[in-house]
Order: sequence, then C-alpha cells, then structure tokens
Amino acid sequence: MSAFSGAASAADTPATPPVIVPSLPPLDAKAYVLMDYRTGQILAAKDRDKELAPASTTKLMTAYIVFQDIKRGHISLDTKFHVSKKAWHEGGSRMFLKVGSDVSVDNLLKGMLVPSGNDAAMTLAEGVAGSEQAFVARMNQQARQLGLHDTHYTDPNGLPKPGLHSSALDLAKLSRAIIRQFPDDYERFFALKSFTWNHIHQNNYNKLLWRDPSVDGLKPGYVSAVGYNLAASAERHGMRLIGVVMGADKPKASSAANYINLAKVTGSLLDYGFHNYAVHKVYDAGQSVIKAKVAHGEKDKVALGLRHSLYATVPRGQYSELKAHVELPGSITAPIKKGQPIGHLVVKLGSRVIARKPLVALNDDARYSFW
Repeated sequence: MSAFSGAASAADTPATPPVIVPSLPPLDAKAYVLMDYRTGQILAAKDRDKELAPASTTKLMTAYIVFQDIKRGHISLDTKFHVSKKAWHEGGSRMFLKVGSDVSVDNLLKGMLVPSGNDAAMTLAEGVAGSEQAFVARMNQQARQLGLHDTHYTDPNGLPKPGLHSSALDLAKLSRAIIRQFPDDYERFFALKSFTWNHIHQNNYNKLLWRDPSVDGLKPGYVSAVGYNLAASAERHGMRLIGVVMGADKPKASSAANYINLAKVTGSLLDYGFHNYAVHKVYDAGQSVIKAKVAHGEKDKVALGLRHSLYATVPRGQYSELKAHVELPGSITAPIKKGQPIGHLVVKLGSRVIARKPLVALNDDARYSFW
C-alpha cells in the first residue's frame, strides 16, 4: 500500500490508473451479492437492494433471535417448547412435530435449519415470545437494529404473505451478523447435512454442503413468485465470503434440479470471489498512522491510530495500488485524552473508497501550563 504523510488535498492527489477488476460471468438470478465477511466489502452485486420474497431464508432471522436469547441466558438448548396446534398445522416443509409434544430448542433449531421445518420455526417463535405476532414484532425491530433497510417480516418461517420482503444485501448483512455474533451456534447447526426426527430422515436443501467442502452454512428457500434463494458462506485459506443469490429458477426443471442449479449459481459466485480477491491487513490496532500537530500541549504532536485492525479486500495483485490519507480537523488543541476520536483514515483503491475509519489518540497530551 502506498505510504502517505499528512492530510491529502484534492489538488495534490495525482491521477490514478483505473482499477482492473475481473468480470463476473453472467449469473442466472434476479439479484445477488458477494460480500467479504471480515471487511463487509461488496465484491459483486446485481440489484442488491431490490425487495424480493425471501422465502425460507426468513428463518435466518428466527435463528438469530433464538441464538440471541440463548446468549443472554433467557433460554438454553435444553429448554423445551410446547408444540401448539397452530405450529403443527403450518404448511410447506416440515420437521413433522407432533401436536402437544415438548421439544428441545436444540432439536427445533435443527428441524428448522436442516429440513426447513415451518412447524419448528413457529414453535420456536411461540416459545420465545409467547405468540407469533410478538415474535414478528421482534424480528422487525431486530432488522432495523441491524440496518436491514429493505426487509420486513410477516411470519417466522417465510411462508408468502403480503408485506414480506428482503433483499440480497440485507440477507448478506444478516448472514454476517449470525456468523460474527454466534460463531459456536453457526458451527453447530448450519453445516448439518441431514436430520432425523420421528424416524423421518431429511436432507439439507443447501446442496453446496455436498458440492464444496469449504461451504459451512446458511440457508436456502423457495417461493414461486421469485424462485430459489440461497445465502451461503465459505472459508478458504483464512478468507471467508458470503454469497447470496435470489431468484435462481429453471421453470421446467424439478425442485431437486433447481436446488442443484441454485448451488451451482451460488458456487460460481463464491468461486469468483476466492479466485480474484484477497484480504490484506492494512494497519494494526494501536499502530501509529500519523503524528498530528497539537496546539498548547506539553507535546508538539500526538500519535493517531485505529481502535481495531483495518483490513481491505482488493483484487489479487493490486494491494500496492491502495492509497491512504487522513482527514483531520483544522486545529487540534490540548488537552488530549488517549482514545479520543480525532479525524479519519480513508483508504481508496483507484477512485473507490474501501474504508473510512475514525482515528483516535494513542496517548494523552496535557495542556501546557506556565505554572
């Protein structure tokens, strides 16, 4: 990465050559997003904000809320929820729960995430919040907190109803939040290839789990209005990507053939990212990025750095093309406290901003006194 000194001005910035990004082969889908997990950067996208029916990928939010309650100690994997007649009566894909039975959260999560049981999702919703309505309200509140601006839920399982919608970008954000906030739960549930309940053996609809050993989760879904959706994540050589495809559909093919096609399309998206991009650490947490002048301080300058290590995802072979500059206030006056935000670090690749992070003081600088 190019070094810098001081704050950059537009007049002093030399023209940069265009960044060469390998083109993504055409994907037969209504929308898609490829996101780097560590940095959150979008590496490829088509209609990423388009509101579409999420189908059973809705269950990602249901899982998120259940994981959240487990982490907070409100419930555990051994907690048992009662299967209501309403939950038992849910249509579509099912875990095949028995009405009136009591089932552990552990098994309900497996039944929801592997065979995509709508009955399991409803049982979890009623058990956590007391009613479907209360749980859906919490789903929408959580969506707002996570910045899922194109998402609105109407049920815990994704059965089509007016007002239910999400986007490829929102599904990528939600997937990233699940992996980041609940890594143990992610590892425990999302890579399961099959699940048996009441002597009924069912396979995971995420066929990428069989096709690609680097894929370790998330969730597919289908609704006739959109087609086949899949949020998937894979890790290779320390780099994790999240690929979301919405609306992959071969109308004349069988459901089984469509799920295989969905895996191929999403797999192509992930392969593109791994083959053409790499993640680099740009700065360590606490590393001095620049020493800024301080007025009226005991020291003339204060070292500025980042609270957290900064990574950037760039096309392979183009790390040296990264440019960085700082944005500082017109004046910095003592006293300065360690950790105090002062300005920003901006990292660009060509004309595109890769990252903009707040700089903080790495040490104190007391106000100079004559006495």
